Amino acid sequence: MTSTQDFQDYRSRDAVGLAEMVRAGEIKREELLGLARARAAEVNPRLNAIVRDVEPPVPGPEPEGGRPFDGVPFLLKDLHQDLAGVPTSGGSRSLRDVPAAETAEVVKRWIDSGLVVFGKTNSPEFGAKGITEPHVFGPTRNPWNTDHTPGGSSGGSAAAVAAGIVPCAAASDGGGSIRIPASACGLFGLKVSRGVIPFGPSHGEPLGGTATDGVVSRSVRDTAAMLDVLSGSTSVSAYLPGGLPGEGFAAALAEEPRRLRIGMSWQSSINPDPHPEARAAVQHAAALLTELGHEVVEVPVPVDDARLAQDFLTSWFVHCAVSVAEARELSGLGEDAFEPDTRVMAALGRATSATDYVRAVEGRHEHVRRLAAFHEDYDLLLTPTTATPPPRIGAFDLPARIERLQRVLLKARAGSILRFTPIVDQLISENLGWVPYTQLANLTGRPATSVPLHWTPDGLPIGAQFVGPLGSDALLLQLAAQLERAAPWWDRVPQGV
Repeated sequence: MTSTQDFQDYRSRDAVGLAEMVRAGEIKREELLGLARARAAEVNPRLNAIVRDVEPPVPGPEPEGGRPFDGVPFLLKDLHQDLAGVPTSGGSRSLRDVPAAETAEVVKRWIDSGLVVFGKTNSPEFGAKGITEPHVFGPTRNPWNTDHTPGGSSGGSAAAVAAGIVPCAAASDGGGSIRIPASACGLFGLKVSRGVIPFGPSHGEPLGGTATDGVVSRSVRDTAAMLDVLSGSTSVSAYLPGGLPGEGFAAALAEEPRRLRIGMSWQSSINPDPHPEARAAVQHAAALLTELGHEVVEVPVPVDDARLAQDFLTSWFVHCAVSVAEARELSGLGEDAFEPDTRVMAALGRATSATDYVRAVEGRHEHVRRLAAFHEDYDLLLTPTTATPPPRIGAFDLPARIERLQRVLLKARAGSILRFTPIVDQLISENLGWVPYTQLANLTGRPATSVPLHWTPDGLPIGAQFVGPLGSDALLLQLAAQLERAAPWWDRVPQGV
């Protein structure tokens, strides 16, 4: 076969399918890695999805029953997903050359499952934006149209999967960072219930437990099989996860979801006028769900989303201040090693009182209660994943006048004054304006998916988000698999690369 034919055969299979080929002796591990690297060499110069090459680590002893992803090429996200001896930059110049002291638990599980890690993917600085345009590495571009963002913060991983470099890739989600790029790149993404996937050993609960690792993938069964690899606590975990299917998440896909009552909303205080294509995405999903026998009812937003956004950003700014302090300690570099926006967020975090921070964290309970009350009447909440199609690269660059004000205030270390300048409005618009729907699942610890069911007339994807009650991860996967069968997205191929 020609190299083109080899790639087409490679791209026609998901991770589960490629592992089956390896087990059957139809292809060698080295051949799969060669195909992935060849595709990366072809498209990564245009996409900037992979920012660091990695020598594939050696897995531990083979487990009983074999390795479920034996030989499948894989990419880590360059944020928190540490591999000992390899830098985890977090998209920051400050950490670009600081090697990780130890390997993260999820990375160990991926390696021991047989995945062949050969690179790390681009992320915004400290994962703090819904776009992937770090100054240190430059912007990652969307394979569907390279003038547009692949979303963030797992934008590098999503671009790599959509472009066919790997069938699925590592991701993480602290405010939508799996679901946003999944939506922007026409992929499937699941943020699991709090506690299902462990952190550690270097990190306890990033963002106060609102963040979790996971993957972006082209098939629902890949995500389910990955969850079987990743789920389950360790001796240092804060929680013992409940509600896990006894037979595993992949096996649960054999069952159809029961008839569901789904509340649909696109309302948002942050963006009261979402793009018509966002509404079209959720209406298309609703029509498809109705055809499948589910009940869909239009409902008002079930929580105080303006307060939720305030609580989210208060916690986020404080977390950013901590991230900057830790990075300075590790690198020995000063404030100039960080992007201006990061410095502003960190200054806002340092200016936040302990009382305001605790109120924001404790305020999550009210959002949990309201969402739980909603789920007494509705099995799932359906929203657009994003309020607009993927923005253009550079769309959120600060105007020159605000940049000048920003520099003056930062030089004066006027964190408290920053709260009353246009900079904060710009940060809110940049961080939440086009992604106002995803933080709900993070602050409440509930699972949520982005399912690729809609493309704009210009050929850009925009996903439908489903939020379920605590422990409904398997149900969300079952519904996504049902939608995947009814409206397949596998054969949609980006034209941008």
